[in-house]
Amino acid sequence: MTTPFDLNDLRFAGEALYRPECVLATARGSVYASDWNGGVTWLKPGGGQERILAKDPPIDFKPNGFCLLENGDFLVANLSDDGGIWRLRRDGGLTPYLLEADGEQLPASNFVLLDNWGRIWITVSTRREPRSLGYKPDVDDGFIILVDGKGARIVADGIGFTNEVVLSEDGRRLYVNETFVRRTSSFAVAEDGALSDKQVVATYGAGTFPDGLTFDADGALWATSIISNRLIRIGPDGGQHILLEDADPAHLEWVEQAYKDQTMDRPHMDRIASKALRSVSSLCFGGPDLKTIWLGCLLGDRVACLPSPVAGRPPAHWLFPW
Repeated sequence: MTTPFDLNDLRFAGEALYRPECVLATARGSVYASDWNGGVTWLKPGGGQERILAKDPPIDFKPNGFCLLENGDFLVANLSDDGGIWRLRRDGGLTPYLLEADGEQLPASNFVLLDNWGRIWITVSTRREPRSLGYKPDVDDGFIILVDGKGARIVADGIGFTNEVVLSEDGRRLYVNETFVRRTSSFAVAEDGALSDKQVVATYGAGTFPDGLTFDADGALWATSIISNRLIRIGPDGGQHILLEDADPAHLEWVEQAYKDQTMDRPHMDRIASKALRSVSSLCFGGPDLKTIWLGCLLGDRVACLPSPVAGRPPAHWLFPW
């Protein structure tokens, strides 16, 4: 499937959302988006929306990536300097889920994945403070944590700004976007969850900074790029196709020069020049046939969607009753 999408294909949902960086969808028709007001916004199947916000959070709570649990709770990566992974109940209760691993306190945390085996995978993009010091091609201090029946432990380190992760259908390889070294890599997953045999799956050129990551039903990876608002499909053979882009060439050149000079900072992330999208950060497949693509957006106040000619692979939470 190589036919590009058109910006006119986009539709939008939600109102007055605040940094809907991560999106999830369920078979019930729910769509959830992270909310920097301190929780998750629920776009309901029958229409309307509801904010599920932490009540009296004991920390500076800045939700980034999150996963949905079967009981309706969320595990949320906190992107503030307080860091850590937090459990958010639907009534607004907020409790710590994981604040350290292998004796190391979790800094600003990026993403949380629930897999089909009930395990939790967590990514931390960088140990550098502020995180903008990691917007460089030499960044190599991101890591991945696994939480299972044996507890929490760091299973991969030295990653180039760790972003979203996803498992192969058989669970034998874990794929990860390394945003500011501009590549997608994979690891072999042992029975005990240990990661090894790192391989580069795809490398990206000018204007692409991979963030979101998921699989379609045909076994192809889909990745989003912040700043350039690209949607990229990576086939099993490694071939790449940019299916959507919304960017101004002059703006991308400005960002590229800063990236090459290693002076990239928050203004290059926050001053987006585009027509419709505002720094696409994540994606998921939804809809009754898993043929609707939902797009999270760092700087937007809505989430975008568009029809897909190929279905997505159902995530672990797909049949949860929420």
